[in-house]
Amino acid sequence: MKPRFLVPLSCLLLGMGAMPALAADPSRRPNIVFLFADDHAWQAISAYGEARKLLDTPNIDRLAREGMRFDRCLVPNSICGPSRATILTGKYSHANGFYNNTNSRFDGSQTTFPKLLQKAGYQTALFGKWHLVTNPTGFDHWHILPGQGVYYNPPMICNGQRVKHDGYTTDILTELALDWLKQRDKAKPFLLMLHHKAPHREWEPALRHLGHDKDRKYPEPDTLFDDYAGRGKAEREQDMTIAKTMNDRDLKLTPPQQLTPEQRKVWDAYYGPRNQAFRKANLQGQDLVRWKYNRYLHDYLGCIKAVDESVGRVLKYLDDEGLGDNTLVVYSSDQGFYLGEHGWFDKRWIFEESLRTPLLVRWPGVVKPGSVNKDMVSNLDFAETILEAAGVAVPAEMQGRSLVPLLKGQTPADWRKNLYYHYYEHPGPHNVPRHYGVVTPRYKLVYFYEPTVNYWELFDLQKDPKELRSIYGQAEYAAIQKELHAELARLRKELNVPDPDPKETEIRPQKAKVKKK
Repeated sequence: MKPRFLVPLSCLLLGMGAMPALAADPSRRPNIVFLFADDHAWQAISAYGEARKLLDTPNIDRLAREGMRFDRCLVPNSICGPSRATILTGKYSHANGFYNNTNSRFDGSQTTFPKLLQKAGYQTALFGKWHLVTNPTGFDHWHILPGQGVYYNPPMICNGQRVKHDGYTTDILTELALDWLKQRDKAKPFLLMLHHKAPHREWEPALRHLGHDKDRKYPEPDTLFDDYAGRGKAEREQDMTIAKTMNDRDLKLTPPQQLTPEQRKVWDAYYGPRNQAFRKANLQGQDLVRWKYNRYLHDYLGCIKAVDESVGRVLKYLDDEGLGDNTLVVYSSDQGFYLGEHGWFDKRWIFEESLRTPLLVRWPGVVKPGSVNKDMVSNLDFAETILEAAGVAVPAEMQGRSLVPLLKGQTPADWRKNLYYHYYEHPGPHNVPRHYGVVTPRYKLVYFYEPTVNYWELFDLQKDPKELRSIYGQAEYAAIQKELHAELARLRKELNVPDPDPKETEIRPQKAKVKKK
């Protein structure tokens, strides 16, 4: 059923009158469609061929089949708001000023790639999750979820006006985006940013997808019952386990408040008898963890099914309108996510499942269909890539590099061999201490820097791909450890990262001069 929108007339005009005029042939500059999910683990995209097959994502997979799949796209700060700020600005958190989801506010006056595209004559529109506190800038039209948003019948903000919608949020956002595409000025190129809430916690699927997996028992990661031996206090004392942290709302033992009576009937018909059977079983220990894990996967993957359908609808529109050949389509997420690995959900860590995000890019005539790239890339590079693709100069203050050469199958000889990482949100949800480090193709050097959690770790990804044992201080790694310490110090100096005070108990944002990296 098509969602019902209660939208002011001014919002229905889609902000078209605000667009700058520019005489240009749009066929010479690609349209840009940026499709973004929240907390979408690469393990939950079938194009990545992960051994623990979880679900099929045929529409997202189409982008891999017709474009390029990046296997090593890393984020410099694995959390929602900071990741979005990095994508907009092409800068690290310390340079764009958005460190964490707790007390950061995005400075909308700074340079962003949508602003530069808008100035160059692109129509720009944003739909969905924003999560940067201040109002969007650089968009002719924006229609966003306040804060985290909700999955059902969401209140939204359209160009500054509060509005209300009925239906499932993923579907509503897709309808809004398609409506904007249909009403845009077809003489000009466009940037469409469609940012889904899904599959963010609390992982509430569309009602049509409640039975999607037919009560499947999902394959378990072999670290589901990790005891964190071989690592330090941070890993042992976090609060993000399926076993202890998930609450009744996460597990659908209580329903969301936003459901209408009709929606609630469908919800109860599915979850009611299953919850009753769960309570009767009185599961304990690992059996209880396994039940929670399967409930989590059912809900999380159910959310992704609607996202995949959304991608299919957008691609179909491009096909039907003859726009596909001149449109650069990007699919990504704000970071990785744990799907039971190490017994965890959520993100935040420098470790693999959190650090690595999906990235699929289709650009007909430029990207060879079905190609795979294994270079170390980052969401730091997204702004620069989109600007170069659009023929817009990349500001020197941006700290990433354009992926256009890689998209053409040509990796520059001086492409990055390492990446600086820095997580700031502590104290905060899930009790993951602040830490920074350097990531190379084989190693990770990590420093947890707080008064009560202060130590180094080193991981050899070749010998220990699941990062189960720190080798910091071991004699056989002395040379590489020294080299990584020097490289980390060089990166911090080159990027002008402010030195943290180990006595601080909360982050104090600092202004930093920016150097390109």
